[in-house]
This record gives sequence, structure tokens and C-alpha cells, in this order.
Amino acid sequence: MRKFGKLFAVTCLVVSGLVLAGCSSGGTEANDNTVAATVNGRNIMLQEVERMVNQQAGGNAASLPQLQLAQARLSVLDSMIQREVMFQRAEREKVLPTEAQIDGAIAQQKEQSGMTQEDFEKSLRAQNMSLETLREEARKDLAISNLQDKYSGKITISDREVEDYYNNNRQFFVNKRGVSLAVIVVDPADNSSTGIKDDAKNEADAKLKIDNIYQQLQGKADFATIARARSEDINSLRSGGDIGFFSEDDLKSKGFPPELISSFLGSMQVGDYTQPTSLQGKWYIFKVAEKRLQTENLTLESPGVRQQITQGLTNQRKQILNEALLSVAMNEARIVNNLAANMLNNPGNLGLRPAGAGSPATQLPAQSPATTATPAAASPGAVSSPVTVRSPNANTNANK
Repeated sequence: MRKFGKLFAVTCLVVSGLVLAGCSSGGTEANDNTVAATVNGRNIMLQEVERMVNQQAGGNAASLPQLQLAQARLSVLDSMIQREVMFQRAEREKVLPTEAQIDGAIAQQKEQSGMTQEDFEKSLRAQNMSLETLREEARKDLAISNLQDKYSGKITISDREVEDYYNNNRQFFVNKRGVSLAVIVVDPADNSSTGIKDDAKNEADAKLKIDNIYQQLQGKADFATIARARSEDINSLRSGGDIGFFSEDDLKSKGFPPELISSFLGSMQVGDYTQPTSLQGKWYIFKVAEKRLQTENLTLESPGVRQQITQGLTNQRKQILNEALLSVAMNEARIVNNLAANMLNNPGNLGLRPAGAGSPATQLPAQSPATTATPAAASPGAVSSPVTVRSPNANTNANK
């Protein structure tokens, strides 16, 4: 069943604009009035392109080689253009989110990040982002999602399609021998920069902390609650310790000690947890959340199989529809990519000074749209190959 899930991995076309993880900004300079591109007359400013490039570079855009920096600028701007195109179409189709929905999305993202209000505000300042800008990013994300849902909501999957998929992929419908695990991690290294509050910073503190956690669990404290409050692994912390299902082969390939694997599949029962265990310099307490002692071949009528196939086939169609929607929206848009045009006009320095140069970036002149071939559909927020300007005369229309 794990392999089956991978068959349906898709790339979401909605940008994740709610950037709440801490990262640095700065390192580039651009005039506030420098227009990198326009979409139907609406400006995308170069300073926003630079901010996103620097964020993707972990705050180190100034150290990028000039060619790599130029490619990053083009790719980021391409993504921003696609995103703006999709947002404007959402505006025209009147599927914008309400203010309450925007509030809810930001609140949910803050909760998932585990940040306090103070950390949240620090993160925004570190990214040189105001709350107003964050709300606008959330508005675009939700609007694009609503637009995609408007079309994907018409998808239907027949029983025959489900049955055909199962019959052609029986080898993937297997519940393997293994366990689902939850974990609490204590790391002697300094993890305070990741937002961990109860952070052990040396070996002695780590041993003291893991022993204290073990005592709490023996006192019948809830494992998930303790994981969220005290684990020093950011991913398992957010999930209440849950790290998923591992087959016996998975456990071996990930380096679990043989004696620990034997305990998982032997004497430990569902709900049991290990004593503090030291692995690769960190302390762990594992809990067995589910246990399968035999490999089982699933039938179409096994619990969840039909539903998973239906969802997987639906996701495949959603991906295709999202790509089609983006392609149509791009073809209908009037786009002027000043950044790309200026690079063509200035091949010696690709139109801009390197990030972090002592003087502002070169002003980009307005350019007339040019017609180019339509590239493969891409995420409005993913870094992809540069998209140059689409023809404003395309007359392709989406089905309403």
C-alpha cells in the first residue's frame, strides 16, 4: 500500500505563500519602482523577485555566482508571473476568499509551525514582510485553490476505472509486515534556531531531559502531547510524534538496530514505548502505534482500497486539469517580462548587477510582448525553466 500511494504523487499548482519558517532577507538591492514584469498591466516588482530569490537561497543570494543568480531570478519571476495570472483569473471568476477564510489560513499555518506570536512576528521581520503582505499572499493562495477546485470538482471516477486500476496493479496492494511508529527525540545539539523551545544543548542536558520525559510517560502522560511539547525533531513534533509505517525491510534499510526491530515485531504491543535509546548521537523513545505480523495481499474489497484508488485517480485528473487551466490562463494573459528582455539587451552582465552590489539594480525598460512557444505546465510557485512572454492574441477559452 505504501508503493501504491507513491504512484499518485502529484505536484500541487497552488503556491504556498504562507512562509512562516524563519529565514533571512536582504543581500540584494533594487529600486522600489523597478518593474520586473507586468501581467495584464499589473506590476510585479523586482524587489519582490529579489526577496524570493534570497529566501530560496537561505538568505545567501549575495554569494551566488552571477549566472546562477540570473537563472534564479528568471525562474522565480516565471513562477510569480504564473501565480499572478492564476490569481487574476480567480478574480474574474469571482472565487476570492473571504477575510475570515484568510484569517483562518494564517492561524492554521501559525499553529502548524508551532510558533508563538512573538516568534511569528520575528519571522515576518526577518523576511522583511509585513502582515499586510502575508495576508495578500494568503489571499492569492486561497483564490488559486478555489479556482482549481471549481474545475476539479466536476471530476467523477467510475467503478470500472477503479477495478481496472486494481487489476493492473495488484502487486502494489500489499500490507507488509511492520510497525507504525511515533517518536520523541532529544538532540544534544543547539536547535533553538529551528524554533525548539525546550532545547537541550549538550550531552548532560539531553540525558537528563530524555530521562525526565520517560518518567512522565511512565506516569501515564499522553505520548502525543509530550511529543508536541518536548520533542526536538520539528517534523515529529508537529505530528505528535507520528512518523508513519515502516515495513521490516524499511527498518533495516534505515539503520534501526536488529534488537530494536526484534522488540517492535516481538514483545512490544500496540501502545508500548521503548526505554530511552541512543542512536547516532541523539536520544529516542519509540512508541508502537500499529503492528502487522504478517504480509497480507489486499483485495479490492479490503478496507480503504477502493477509496484510495478513487482518490489517486482523482488526483491524477486534478493535476492534468490544473495544468490545462494554467496553460489557458497564460495564453490569454498579456505579459511583459522586462527582466528577461533586459537580459537579452545586456548579455554581458545579464541586465543586472550581482546581488549585494554597491549600487541599485539597473532600471528595467518596458518591453513589448513577444510570442514564444508554450512551455510545459508548471506550478505557479515552483522554480522551473524560464517562461518568456506569451502572445496576448491567443483566443483559447476555458470551459466555464
